[in-house]
Amino acid sequence: MVERSAHLDAVFHALADPTRRAMLGRLAERELTIGELATPFHMSFAGASKHVRVLENAGLVKRTIRGRSHLCRLEAARLAEADAWLKRYERFWTAKLDRLEALLREEDRAKSKSKSKSVTE
Repeated sequence: MVERSAHLDAVFHALADPTRRAMLGRLAERELTIGELATPFHMSFAGASKHVRVLENAGLVKRTIRGRSHLCRLEAARLAEADAWLKRYERFWTAKLDRLEALLREEDRAKSKSKSKSVTE
């Protein structure tokens, strides 16, 4: 369980940065070079490479070197592990949101009744 926890820690650390999340989003569409990943962020190859290294360490990205090009592609298995971990809490939040919805509907019904009473009086 410790190894799985270390994987999750690395995944959530990698996902904590908005630049890395955006990079993953782009990689979900297609394989990209580090230079292509860097372009929208106006960052250097070295800066983008550091972000890619964090994503690689988390097991979210696989880098292949072809000549001078560093091609990156999404590795979704670790995202699936993180999703499975988060799903454990889905039941908790669903129950809370269902209760909130019921309370809001009750409140709306009470307001409707009080408005209809004041109109008829």
